[in-house]
Amino acid sequence: MNSQKVGGYQGQGNPASPRLPLLVGIVVSVLAGLFGATQFFAYQFGGQAALGSNLAGFYPPWRILTWAAAWYANFSPVFMTAAALGMGIVMLGFLGVFILKMVSQNTARAQDTLHGSARWATKADIEAAGLLNNDGVYVGAWREPGSWWRKGRLYYLRDDSSQHVLTYAPPRSGKGVGLVIPTLLSWPHSVVVNDLKGELWELTSGWRKHHAGNKVLRFEPASSTNSISFNPLDAVRFGRDEEVGDAQNIATLIVDPDGKGLKDHWEKSARGIITGCILHLLYKREAEGTPATLSAVDALLSDPDKTIKTFWDELLIYRYANGKQNRTIAKYARDMIDTPEREAGSKISTVKTFLELFRDPVIEANTCRSDVTISDLSNYHDPITLYIISQPADKNRLRPLIRIVINMIARNLSGKLGFEKGRPKPNYKHRLLLMLDEFVSSLGKMEILESTFAYFSSYGVKCYLICQDLNQIKSEKTGYGHDEAITSSCHIENAYPPNRLETARYISEKTGETTVLKTSVTISGKRTGWLGQATRTIQEYKRPLLTSDEVQRLPSAKQDENGFITKPGAMLIFVKSCPAIYGEQILFFKDTIFQARAEIPPPKVSDSLKPVFINSLFLSR
Repeated sequence: MNSQKVGGYQGQGNPASPRLPLLVGIVVSVLAGLFGATQFFAYQFGGQAALGSNLAGFYPPWRILTWAAAWYANFSPVFMTAAALGMGIVMLGFLGVFILKMVSQNTARAQDTLHGSARWATKADIEAAGLLNNDGVYVGAWREPGSWWRKGRLYYLRDDSSQHVLTYAPPRSGKGVGLVIPTLLSWPHSVVVNDLKGELWELTSGWRKHHAGNKVLRFEPASSTNSISFNPLDAVRFGRDEEVGDAQNIATLIVDPDGKGLKDHWEKSARGIITGCILHLLYKREAEGTPATLSAVDALLSDPDKTIKTFWDELLIYRYANGKQNRTIAKYARDMIDTPEREAGSKISTVKTFLELFRDPVIEANTCRSDVTISDLSNYHDPITLYIISQPADKNRLRPLIRIVINMIARNLSGKLGFEKGRPKPNYKHRLLLMLDEFVSSLGKMEILESTFAYFSSYGVKCYLICQDLNQIKSEKTGYGHDEAITSSCHIENAYPPNRLETARYISEKTGETTVLKTSVTISGKRTGWLGQATRTIQEYKRPLLTSDEVQRLPSAKQDENGFITKPGAMLIFVKSCPAIYGEQILFFKDTIFQARAEIPPPKVSDSLKPVFINSLFLSR
């Protein structure tokens, strides 16, 4: 009959060299023999002063050797007896060492480096990783081991490095109350956060304005009240080498709202038309002061008093502020003039479809001017917190506009680096935290984010990305594909208990493999018989520190009947060059400091950095 027992998941430490215990045993045996001989000889003389008695009548073990050199001729019988006693003690010690060595050779020990050395991080590991500090973003919590009579202390884990953080958290798992809100209630620098329901504004803007010294800006494009305005065309670096690239980038985001790529001839043509119109409006604004907005682009192509051919003819010969024709704009105009009338009409219809969002009067009013510039986010005299709010009902409709805002922030803040004394010179006044919740499902694939992600830290930008699971990132249709660069650019990855098996497998692989001890017992004969025999075999096997099944069965946050979280669950934190951390979720409302900060009411009116002025728009057309 066989029975098996699988050892623990955690390694037991590196075994010592097999020769070390043997040498220690020999040395101890010899010292014990010398000590016995010394004490016997001293006893025979009653601890006379001539022997140099030490404290309480004990002598150093080697004293017998100095005595023998001085008095052996006079007391040889006593020395011989002491030597015999000492040799007896040494032989008994050697016998004990031999027995222990034989037992040790026939006893299996766990070798945690044989198949893998994965283990859970200790406090020393976490401290070495820099997470036990009082600054930075919150990435979870860790509870030190306690005992049966007391619970271990809970430590908040914070990362203040310039590197990025990626979180995997299913819906309703507590990422907001555990990571986003604590971070916004403590991070003192600038922030850009996509607030999907306006909840973050309500809970964090009061503290950030009144106690963190931030200007708090609320950009809710679909709201007619309490929203700043932001004109994406103001982010085009007009008059610089980047102006055409910025215009093309905005046009691409408009015709590709999901980041799936331009699929056909019509979408590619639409991008060219929008690019030409954007550049025309920007140069015309410089010459005549007319508005340059995305709503104005739609107005150009929908003007009832002009045929589309007349419009392109004007662009071909238009003279701007310097009295010269802009050859880039003229090329876009020539492309449309040379297009057959029927095909040109189809192209314009395609463009109007993509610009339909900017016919909404509320959207038009909230994109008519810029109450904040992208440069202000890092270089204003006070830190700035920009809340980009889109209610669930408007999320899909507003996606092109939100993508443009985030994209232009990424492009404009990652410009050319200056150098001083052989090192990059910071060109920012405030660090900027780019916190994007549901960054794949709400924004789609953003190539500029992926391509500049690894370089953001040089510009003072720290990204905190949150998604539901790994599949969202690696999706070929809606994400960044199998060869994405997001995960490889993140210094920290943390995970709540996942719903999808693919994410669980990925997390299991990240915990690493460890070596476990498997004991097999074979019993022959009757269990109660005198002649029964038991044979025990111990083998070492490898296994993940956590299997994918165990990852999915990690304790989740407990919720009441109304869906409110009442008890934190487990989470895993992975830091580069550090063992996996078995952590605990944070609940901000269980912390008196966070709760007090969250109760500070939000401002009744959003801050604005620019003077309010009326920008003449094409409101009646």
